Amino acid sequence: MELGRVALSDPGSLLPTGFWAAVAVWLERPQVANKRLCGARTEARGSAFLPRAQTEKGPRRVQGLGLEGRDAGEPGQASPEAEPGLGPRAGRESDVSATDLNSLWDRVSQSLVQDNTEMLAFLSGPALGSQPEAPQLDLILRTVIPKASPHYPLTEPKKELVVQDVSNGSVTFLPLEEDAEGNLEVKMSNVYQLQVHHSEGEWFISVLIFCPERWHSDGIVYPKPSWLGEELLSKLARWAVENRKSEFKSTLSLVSILRYSKMYQELKEKYRDMVWPEVTDPEKFVYEDVAIATYLLILWEEERAERGVTTKQSFVDLGCGNGLLVHILSNEGHPGRGIDVRRRKIWDMYGPQTQLEEGSITPSDKTLFPGVDWLIGNHSDELTPWIPVIAARSSYTCRFFVLPCCFFDFVGRYCRRQSGKTQYREYLDFVLEVGLSCGFHMQEDCLRIPSTKRVCLIGKSRTYLPSAEVWMDEQRTRYLHSRQSHPQSLDGEGHAPSAPQAAAHDAGHQNSHRTIAAGAESMPDGLAAEGRAAPATGLWIPGFCPRAKAERVRNCAALPRDFIDQVVLQVANLLLDGKKLNTKSSEDGSLKTWNEGGSLSLAEVAAELNPETLQRLKRECGGLQTLLRNNHQVFEVLNGRVHIRDWRRELQKEKPPEAKRSLSAEVFKTRICWFFTHHPDGCVLPAACCPFAHGPEELRLSQTSKKQRQAP
Repeated sequence: MELGRVALSDPGSLLPTGFWAAVAVWLERPQVANKRLCGARTEARGSAFLPRAQTEKGPRRVQGLGLEGRDAGEPGQASPEAEPGLGPRAGRESDVSATDLNSLWDRVSQSLVQDNTEMLAFLSGPALGSQPEAPQLDLILRTVIPKASPHYPLTEPKKELVVQDVSNGSVTFLPLEEDAEGNLEVKMSNVYQLQVHHSEGEWFISVLIFCPERWHSDGIVYPKPSWLGEELLSKLARWAVENRKSEFKSTLSLVSILRYSKMYQELKEKYRDMVWPEVTDPEKFVYEDVAIATYLLILWEEERAERGVTTKQSFVDLGCGNGLLVHILSNEGHPGRGIDVRRRKIWDMYGPQTQLEEGSITPSDKTLFPGVDWLIGNHSDELTPWIPVIAARSSYTCRFFVLPCCFFDFVGRYCRRQSGKTQYREYLDFVLEVGLSCGFHMQEDCLRIPSTKRVCLIGKSRTYLPSAEVWMDEQRTRYLHSRQSHPQSLDGEGHAPSAPQAAAHDAGHQNSHRTIAAGAESMPDGLAAEGRAAPATGLWIPGFCPRAKAERVRNCAALPRDFIDQVVLQVANLLLDGKKLNTKSSEDGSLKTWNEGGSLSLAEVAAELNPETLQRLKRECGGLQTLLRNNHQVFEVLNGRVHIRDWRRELQKEKPPEAKRSLSAEVFKTRICWFFTHHPDGCVLPAACCPFAHGPEELRLSQTSKKQRQAP
């Protein structure tokens, strides 16, 4: 039964290759389409022939997934959209071998020929009889992992045998279950197929299911058939014609997805009810730090297993901010502390077991951490490129984890040098280069956090032997000085590339696995003392400036009030088609017609402002857009366009949460209505409905002002 079919526009001639790239996304990263899934794990891959009535052939070759993973997509080609995302531990999690896949396909083949000819016909499609030879198939055994959530009943991971028939343009998903002897066998329910075909000059993608009456939806791993025919089909159609390759790794490629799903849910339940005294969004920051903590805890858990130790790793979080990540890691048994230049209100709520220190970090021989296992840089700003250096010089066994956000060089802001990459990708490559130049094997992964900057970089081991520490530190010093002398030059320009820089060039974005032996011919005499500390004295390079303790407000709020009012009036005048604004009060508060003006892009608004005004705004974070958003009463900025806010629509929106309603009650009538004073038609709302004061007689003293006056 065909659930749905969609015609594709393919101006880039990407099909049918694009179809297999889209299938690879659904195979390797099903969670991007089905939000109730955590991911999928590939257990084994192989190839075989489709059985015929009298001829049954098992797989010619079957192989398990290697330790480094394996690209998916059209056979013989790497997927442009997705990588396996399974990481080096995927093979260890799987208990399915190549022999198991071989045996499984033998049983499936016999069953198809002897007992399930309808399934065989569904699997082969209408082209089977016209082919002189049985088509070769690609077999994939995968485990689909549901997301652990209290909203859905806990569903166990499900195994599927995926059969790709490239010659016929189809891929079939066969659910598996264990029989009484523990052997995997194909279920007759929940079998579906994706097809791509070309007809009369047009490409189509279809979704079909075998025996609709046997489809049993659990709402998680197996959604309703309508979801397959609508949601999944539309996503596959879009992916198939997208000529886009991701610059980044798949999410959670270095840790167990199943373990992550379970631990994240446990920690989320444990820390979700924290009282949040900061002005930042509690939901974003709590869940983000829970996700980062989950990742680190699993990374460290797997590291202990690899090393055969049980002692939990120690850590220092440099630039710890609100300290929640330190609090979670400490609560979960890891000894550590956080350091930040500015104390936060929430620090006092954690208790004495969470060690947080107020202080600045200036990279030097005085800011080393020789007894610490891991250094953490979670959005650590100006310290981000320094953390690999500090870790390398702290001890040979010190490792690091950084999650870059803002773009800083060793001194000042990072200057772009390659227009062919996004600024974010170029900065990540710079931090990778720093890690490699400091002698680390570098790894990259993508976290599942509510942020656009979610790529983390990890240095777990060294590219050189401990006996080469002093020689290696000389190479680090050369690299630091090269960045200082040529901050905008290309790599190697103006100085000879060091050994670690050569390693960085050779490794690119991939993990580096070569070790610099540092033989006698490459090291000065007498510098090969085992474990000798690096000769770092004083400041490593001049010019570094740690963040100021008191953050300067740069959100346009510190601009003079008359300057802000002037810009607001000028922009409003532009939107109201140049009408002269009435500076007197409107006598009628219940106007039926009201000029809401037009809309202009931010660029069009900026073009009408004088250069001096724009320059003044540019010195603030966000500039013109921030000023307009701050004046929420007057303007609405949507998708880069500016509108006059119509408060009739605001009152028709859904009621806000209780917390926001109480806040609105506190500020009700505490500010003069801008429209009542300046709009040529006055305020669109009657005085009784408007949250702002229609004249000074309606003004109330704000609750915040009362509290401040009552404070001792």
